[in-house]
Amino acid sequence: MVRKEYRIVLAAIAVFTALAGLGFVIHGLLFEAGASFRYGMAAVVVGIAGFVMLLNPTPKDDA
Repeated sequence: MVRKEYRIVLAAIAVFTALAGLGFVIHGLLFEAGASFRYGMAAVVVGIAGFVMLLNPTPKDDA
């Protein structure tokens, strides 16, 4: 049970990382900051991938 709660907390952090990445992407587009846009896109990809990976059920979650 503790393992599931740990994964949920990490998934929530991944969601906030993706949201922060969206902020960086918008900032990069508005102010033509290429580095901000690229790092923001990387944060979005990592955040979404982390969220999906952490909340994907595994065979050990059957119990």
